[in-house]
Parts: sequence; C-alpha cells; structure tokens
Amino acid sequence: MTQTEFLNIVMPFKDKVFRLAKRLLVSTEEAEDATQEVFLKLWNNKEKMDELKNVEAFSMTMTKNFCFDKLKSKQAQNLKIVHNNYEDANTSLQKQVEANDSVNWVARIIEGLPEQQKLVIQLRDIEEYELDEIAKMLDMNNTAVRVALSRARKTIREKLTNTHNYGIK
Repeated sequence: MTQTEFLNIVMPFKDKVFRLAKRLLVSTEEAEDATQEVFLKLWNNKEKMDELKNVEAFSMTMTKNFCFDKLKSKQAQNLKIVHNNYEDANTSLQKQVEANDSVNWVARIIEGLPEQQKLVIQLRDIEEYELDEIAKMLDMNNTAVRVALSRARKTIREKLTNTHNYGIK
C-alpha cells in the first residue's frame, strides 16, 4: 500500500477520530497526540488493512482504547470535558450567552455520566454513527447501546430541565 492509498483511506475520518479523542481526553494537545498515535499504528499495520471490513470503525475502536489507556495512566489527573464548538453568529448577545451556558451545562452533565453512556452519546449524537456501528465499536449488543443512549439522554434532559427551571446544580 502506498502512502497516497493510505491517505485516501484514512483522511475522510481523521476529524472523527480527533473529535472522539478530544471528547474523551478534553485537551486539544492530548487529542492531537492520540490521533497521531492511532494513525501511526494504522500506518505500521497498513498491510493488514485490506483484511479489515471497516477501517473507520477499527480506528475509532483503537482511538477509544488508546484514550482509555491514557486516562488510566497517571498523566491524566487534570483532564475534564469541555464542549465549546457551538456558534451562531445571527443571534443577540443575550441569546448567545444563554446558548453557551446551556452548552456548558450539557457538557458538565455529560462529564458526570458513566463512561459507557458518555461514549455512546459522543458516538451517536455528536459523531452520528449508526447504532450497529456503535455496538461493534464498543463490543456491546444493539439493545445495550439503545438502553445506554436512552438513559444518557434522559439524564441530560432531566438535569438540564432542573437547571433551567430551578437553578439546581
């Protein structure tokens, strides 16, 4: 496999790998390092890539595993989730502040979710993977993915509603 062929295969999902790494590791620098490590491992095993049915799913699984290993290490003591990629240029300042506040609340709520629910929310609602693909990536059955997604969404909805209605933190 030539370098050009490799790049043609992996470049379409490069950003997805980075976003998953950023969601798990939070730090942009850590996410860049993780993305680079995953692609380096793919490059070193480029001869075996023809045997894979879905290189993208395989790389997402590698990213998840790499990030979990990184989080388990002692280097990751000060990481937290921050989600700030929401922008809307045509709204008033008040609405922008409220929207940013809501996004920050959702990020805090997601941070408090169990790891499995956090991953399922990231892969389904942010990365827009299908449930079958998520089930393969996380080595879960389809029903378990749906249950985890439902519970995560319900928790986010309830906590965000409480925050908006009552100011409960």
